[in-house]
Amino acid sequence: MLLKDISILNEDFEIKDHCYLGIKGRKIEYIGTKMPEDNFGEIFEGKDKLVMPAFYNAHAHTPMTILRGYGENMILQDWLFKKIFPFEAHLNEESVYYAALLGIGEMFRGGCVAATDMYKHGESIAKAFIDSGAKVNLSIGTICLDDSSYYDIKDYAENEHLFAQYHQSQNQRIKIDMSIHGEYTSSPKVVAEVADYAQKKGSRIQVHVSETEAEHLECIERHGKTPVGYFNDLGLFDMPTTAAHCVWISSEDMEILAEKGVFVGHCPVSNLKLASGFADIPTMLKKGVSVALGTDGAASNNNLSMLEELKIFALIHKGNQKNPLLITPQEALFTATRSGALSQGRDDCGLVKEGFCADLAVIDMNKPHLVPKEHILSHLVYSAQDSDVFMTICDGKIVYCDGKYPTMDMEKIMAEVNKRYNLIKEKVNQ
Repeated sequence: MLLKDISILNEDFEIKDHCYLGIKGRKIEYIGTKMPEDNFGEIFEGKDKLVMPAFYNAHAHTPMTILRGYGENMILQDWLFKKIFPFEAHLNEESVYYAALLGIGEMFRGGCVAATDMYKHGESIAKAFIDSGAKVNLSIGTICLDDSSYYDIKDYAENEHLFAQYHQSQNQRIKIDMSIHGEYTSSPKVVAEVADYAQKKGSRIQVHVSETEAEHLECIERHGKTPVGYFNDLGLFDMPTTAAHCVWISSEDMEILAEKGVFVGHCPVSNLKLASGFADIPTMLKKGVSVALGTDGAASNNNLSMLEELKIFALIHKGNQKNPLLITPQEALFTATRSGALSQGRDDCGLVKEGFCADLAVIDMNKPHLVPKEHILSHLVYSAQDSDVFMTICDGKIVYCDGKYPTMDMEKIMAEVNKRYNLIKEKVNQ
């Protein structure tokens, strides 16, 4: 396909007008200011539109769309153990499949093509991402509250199956990661064994870290070290890792994360809703920590809008530290796009650049809240809404366009999720 006479957010995160962008297969093959000689097939007029890198959601629990609004105004531990875990005990393969599809459709609508996902019923999630055409770094959030070996719990057999069937499949759209849910839901033995298993598989790792002050302090009380120090000493950060939240980490923790190349999956909206606190992202960036942007799950957000996350991310650190110079539009956009792709090990993604995967969001700039048409970077961060996304392209394939989902039956998906939510709620309330 060819995007004709369109504005581009280029690889330097600058706006270039009156460009042509040609896609063949999965890749961007042409960017220029003249009509290309090659035939790229279908032509889309780009007047009043801008093409930018698609978003990469660096921390999500995509099937938790089925729990949207379920468990409000609660502290994290009560929210998890009194509401979320009891509901999740009744989830099955089909309910997770449809809930994942619902989340993917929501992300497509907002220009997002990929998620770093931690959940359960991994095969159902993998199938949802395959069927929809989206990308995922999929992990099973390992929870082990006794002294069992990782190799004796069900997650081991499930991960063996996922690696064998899905890892690097679909032209690497599907990647299998390893995961520890958190320090407070696992044992040192399981953490060390998961780290060792990840090394053998050559996989990336996902983990929740220091999301709340209580989690952080209780780890110090239990182990004499912070969660970052604890996981580092057990070898978890020896593989490429995304550490979600990191709200309460210390200066020494930041130095460890920078040294180990750990990506922080920053989820400002979820942290605000659960009153977890403010991750000190400006200091992390100064210390060389890589930061990517995530939504967390729809149960604690309550949506999967990366554009909303982008705006809150750019605002809260200014307000919290009383410094309007923090987090420029370029920094915010990089965090939500290129950095997210790098956190997933997708080195050829996240930029509008020749030779890169055609993961793109086309924004309709002909909207009242996006005028005057001069300060476009600022508009993308502070003014743009999901409804401004005209088209979402993943791996060169259109997955959303002007209200339509070519790869998904959204009416059926929404009906299935509603039906399954009601069935599970009845069981939980019995």
